[in-house]
Formats: sequence, structure tokens, C-alpha cells
Amino acid sequence: MSYSIQLYTLRNAMQEDLPGTIKKVAEIGFTQVEPYNFVATAKELGAALKENGLSAPTGHAPLLSQDQDEIFAAAKELGISTVIDPYLPAEHWQNAEDIQATAAKLNEAAKKGAEYGIRVGYHNHAWELESTIEGQTALEYFEGLLDPELVLEVDTYWAAVGGQDPVELLARLGDRVKFIHIKDGPGTTDTKAQQPAGQGTIPVLDVVAAAKSLEVGVVEFDDYAGDIFEGIAQSLAFLQDNAAQDVNA
Repeated sequence: MSYSIQLYTLRNAMQEDLPGTIKKVAEIGFTQVEPYNFVATAKELGAALKENGLSAPTGHAPLLSQDQDEIFAAAKELGISTVIDPYLPAEHWQNAEDIQATAAKLNEAAKKGAEYGIRVGYHNHAWELESTIEGQTALEYFEGLLDPELVLEVDTYWAAVGGQDPVELLARLGDRVKFIHIKDGPGTTDTKAQQPAGQGTIPVLDVVAAAKSLEVGVVEFDDYAGDIFEGIAQSLAFLQDNAAQDVNA
């Protein structure tokens, strides 16, 4: 298992200076990134990743609303092997029929992705956990409709905001979860209040341990009141220090 940084965290810095931002990410100690909106920046991003020895195992792209061939082609160019749809608004998660329709579309997207050698996944927010369908969360109902090759990237912070214990949720979702978003804070919708891993109310280390089939843990801040580069550095240091302790235990 390795750690990555979701580049949405650094969106303001990326808009000002993409190559410089990627260089800083490497200097902090990250070896992997998770790009977003990468079709638009594929050439520049690809060059910056190569120059700094970084890889991008995963990437976020709106598979259900934009040209899938274009997305998968750009992903292939960047070496992204799993493309994750990052966001479907709350109205899509309120009844079984809508969720069935979304699962069918994602299953189709996965078939197209397979033609490019790329796996497909989905990333949650809070509303997939706030909504209950047939006695389970909408996310778990949705998971039961997905073809076996699809994966989930559980945003463990938004799962907590949505009223679920992220540790228990990960245990229930099992091997479907290959990636998680690691973030910390007070567990509220106030994104500015988010904090580096280990400094908020989320049991980050228990969360990481609960994802038994985890390939990459992705550090993310939706927003941050402090210096964002210091924030991601603190998160990475916390995760690496505690991983080292686990190995030595």
C-alpha cells in the first residue's frame, strides 16, 4: 500500500504554476498523485510527472457526463490505470431506480475502460451515506449492483459526515474498496475546518487498517485554512511515521 495526493487539494497552486506545484509535491515526499480534470491538462501534467519521477495510478474524471473515449485515452497517456468518477449529486441517490440506472451506466463505462486496459471506480460524498435504500446505505446498495471488476474509492471523511462510522463501512464493503481518501477534521461540512491527518476527529489509522484490499491511500483536503503544502506534508509525515511504527511493532 502506498500514499498519493489528490491534486484537487492543490487546485489553486496548479492553476498558477502546474510544473512548480508538481515539483513541490515530489519534494515533500509523495511519489504518486491522483489527477482530476486531467483531459484538459494531460500534456503539461504528463511532462511534469515525468520530470519529477511521479506516477498517477488513479485519476478522477466525470465518466457519466463527458466523452469516455477522450477520458480513457488521456488516462492511458498519463499511465492512469484506474479512472474514478468523482461526483454524482444527491438527487441521484434517493431511490432504487435512479441508483440502478447509475450502476448500469458505470458498468457500461467499465466495459469501455477495459478496452483501454483501464479499471473504473466511483468516489462518494456524504449523500450516498445519508440516504437509505432497502435497509442499507445508498452506497452499499449501489455496490451490490456493480460488476465484479468495478472498484470503490471511499472518501472516509465524507462517509463520517454522512453519519457512518468509516471503519465499519469499510469492513462491510470489503474487497470492493481499493482506494480511500484520507482526510481529517471535525467531521462537518465546513471544508475550511479540515486538518492534517491525525489532528481531527477521524480515527485515520483505524480507517487505513480497515481497508483490507487497499492499493493506495489518497491524501486530500477539500479546503484548508492554513498553508496547503504544510498541511499535506504533515499528513504524509503522520501516515509514514505510523506505518514505520507498525512495521517495527
